[in-house]
Amino acid sequence: MPRRTAADLLIEGLLENGQTTLFANLGTDHVTIVEELARREANGLPIPNVIAVPHENVAVHMAGGYAAMTGRGQAVLVHVDAGTANAAMAMHNLRRGRLPVLLMAGRAPSALRGELPAGRDTYVHFVQDPFDIASIVRPYIKWEYGLPSGAVAKSVLMRAVAIMQSDPPGPVYLTLPREILAESFDVATLRDPPALQDTPVAAGGVTPEVARRIARILMAAENPLVVTAYLGRNHAAPAVLGALAEEAGIRVVEASPHWLNLPQDHPCHMGFDAAPFLRQADAGILLDVDVPWMPQLVQENPATRWIHLDVDPLKQGLPLWGFPAELRLQADSATVLAQVLEVIRAEADDGYHARVHARLTVFASFREQRARRLADAATIPGKRDAVAPAYLCARLAAQMHADDIVLNEAIRNTPAVCNYMPRSLPGTYSGLAGGGLGYSGGMALGFKLARPEARVVQVIGDGGFHFSAPDAVYATAQAYNLPIFTVVMDNGGWQAVKEATLRVHPQGAAAASDRFFSKLEGGRRRFEQVGMAFGAHGEYVDEPEALDAAIGRCFAAIARGQAAVMTVRITPMSREGG
Repeated sequence: MPRRTAADLLIEGLLENGQTTLFANLGTDHVTIVEELARREANGLPIPNVIAVPHENVAVHMAGGYAAMTGRGQAVLVHVDAGTANAAMAMHNLRRGRLPVLLMAGRAPSALRGELPAGRDTYVHFVQDPFDIASIVRPYIKWEYGLPSGAVAKSVLMRAVAIMQSDPPGPVYLTLPREILAESFDVATLRDPPALQDTPVAAGGVTPEVARRIARILMAAENPLVVTAYLGRNHAAPAVLGALAEEAGIRVVEASPHWLNLPQDHPCHMGFDAAPFLRQADAGILLDVDVPWMPQLVQENPATRWIHLDVDPLKQGLPLWGFPAELRLQADSATVLAQVLEVIRAEADDGYHARVHARLTVFASFREQRARRLADAATIPGKRDAVAPAYLCARLAAQMHADDIVLNEAIRNTPAVCNYMPRSLPGTYSGLAGGGLGYSGGMALGFKLARPEARVVQVIGDGGFHFSAPDAVYATAQAYNLPIFTVVMDNGGWQAVKEATLRVHPQGAAAASDRFFSKLEGGRRRFEQVGMAFGAHGEYVDEPEALDAAIGRCFAAIARGQAAVMTVRITPMSREGG
């Protein structure tokens, strides 16, 4: 009878579960997968589009970016414990960002003396066999398993995909022992799992009674407030939030946004800091948000009636979390907002509409004053070796299109990107959800792969650039024709370290000596040359007057299919710049 290997069944199972792209960093544990990919290709059988990425951090983030843009979880293949360790930081970011990715890692074989096919035949098979390989990523995954036999490969994959896609979505982990991948089966003994054996579970709406309760709390409020961060992962949701906010006169704040949650030109968009509005808020919705404000640093109103709508309201991946809510609901927020909007439209009278109109007038005055402040700051260019971040972002925005995608990894300069590179279309902004720097290079590649027609602009600090495995980013960009535009904001170190120290020890020895041990010494760093080594266009800007022309040359480069990297010397780490 014809025989099929577990690796062949795994490849077919990936395709059947929608994993048509495989982001890979291969090793000695994948030999039978490599063989079956080549055999299938030679025989005209389908295989996933294999994207070979030189570093796992980039590969996993790239898969996450592709998943974010397509709405479909993606598969990544890495090498045993070493590849898993390199992927761990990206898995942290994906868990915090609620992005579905299936990370598959090979396992070193166990057979010592040829007892099984594909047994140990090289030194690393002894040293890459840890006691608990999944422990490397266990804090960041929803599910883990080791493939026990090729006979159930398709069932295991179906289970993995269902769990990673179910709300709240997130990464899962599967190990693939080398000897298991090499085992073969008579075709007659194999049984495919039922088509609906495992299906993703999606959050939905609420009962009509709950929708009315939420609507009436909002309608009774004089100063309702919404704080959100990742509602916009669903690209249809910003429009629903915008309609409700305008109908009910609700201030909307994006707190450290992961996605565009409300167009920044919307009349109810109040910026990115909830603190100025908390004392007066008498009702509010925590809407798909992890950290709406810093409790230690703000004055909350104990009488505020908070409602928490979230795909992940319990924050089960966070050991300690605590923000108030009299009503906490796991639901699809866009669906619930639409239900609430329907109730308000049905119950609102002329008096209510008049109160809402008065609030919107106040909002307009606030937005005008804020816009003037931002516009004034955007005109201050800085000086040589100290280009002002606001000016840099404003000059970038001046040459951008409405559908350009911004990835914001500027960290302490994140507010400059948010304020001076405004986005208004869903899916055109992404921020760091986790704490693992170096995410945006791989994510940018994933965005570009999923949306080849879009221009992708990555803004990253110099510290984060070091973490991003940039050589792997631009090697992949060159190999797969994925031109992205990277802007490196070089302030000479990790400003976040300095600011954190000053918050806790404002009058301490570090403040007195300006010694924070977080500067990146060594003179001028030419980050753009890293990209140039792999075919990217490079620009180095150390004075404001050179910005416009350099930005134009970078956009021209990506238009002709060439990645671009621009290093900009911004206000440095110092007492004056801190």
